[in-house]
Amino acid sequence: MARGTIIIDQDRCKGCGLCPEVCPKQIIVMEETLLNAKGYHPAVLADPDGECTGCAICAVICPDICITVFREIPDKKRAPAPA
Repeated sequence: MARGTIIIDQDRCKGCGLCPEVCPKQIIVMEETLLNAKGYHPAVLADPDGECTGCAICAVICPDICITVFREIPDKKRAPAPA
């Protein structure tokens, strides 16, 4: 299975709540206690088990381009060299 992670620029996030709605793993949540510099409750990645696949659906839907997606490069199994 693919593995990845995201970084949310919390200072730019306006707390619209779109990214938690579209996350297939339901690992993005809205921060309920802290406010960012603009006075919004930003989105945060709550992924202690490393479930994020780096699918980028959250980044595509983010209207303020606050989400950067990182994906692990899978190891490719090499086929034996022709003899």
